[in-house]
Amino acid sequence: MIGSVHDQVPDWMRDNSNASSEVSTRASGRVRNLPIALPMVVALLLAGCGGTGAPIAVPEARTTAYQLGAGDKVRINVFGDESLSGEYSVDGNGRIALPLIGNVEAGGLDSSSLKARLENRIGEYVRDPKVSVEVLTYRPFYIVGEIRRPGSYPYVDGMTVINAVAIAGGFTYRARESEFYIRRQSESGATQLTAGQMNTVRPGDVIVVRERYF
Repeated sequence: MIGSVHDQVPDWMRDNSNASSEVSTRASGRVRNLPIALPMVVALLLAGCGGTGAPIAVPEARTTAYQLGAGDKVRINVFGDESLSGEYSVDGNGRIALPLIGNVEAGGLDSSSLKARLENRIGEYVRDPKVSVEVLTYRPFYIVGEIRRPGSYPYVDGMTVINAVAIAGGFTYRARESEFYIRRQSESGATQLTAGQMNTVRPGDVIVVRERYF
């Protein structure tokens, strides 16, 4: 009688088959264990990346609306009243002066908040006023330290530290080119931030280009 197919398979083929099955089982076990081992591998890689290389700056996202301050210039339109419409500068006290209503606190407000404040003030004299506010020019930024032309420069919306460096003529040969200080004034007071080339600059910022030690 003819035996089973398995009985007719030569011994050397059965041995290879068993070996292949064993390899497959081991490989399968490694695949199943991969989700457990992967976090450990990632952790080791991250630990290895914490060397002495230059810091990588991540561009900041502007999470709040732009707040007005001294030196900013705005255009105010009061619909139906040309005498109140015009261009106004925020003075050193954070105020703008309009005909009829006098001084209005603008410092620390964004354009929407200033619009609401103006409508409230003008509403004391005009029924249901409609006001729009547009920022025309921003207050300047300042750059000092190891830079070819330190000083104040007009701010351009969306600019970064490296943009500011280019506007000021570039680095001196002693400059530390990868890390900077940004001194920033806010309602809560002055703060000093450590920044890289791609960090965002805001109006009124003071950028300090530091000297390298070697």
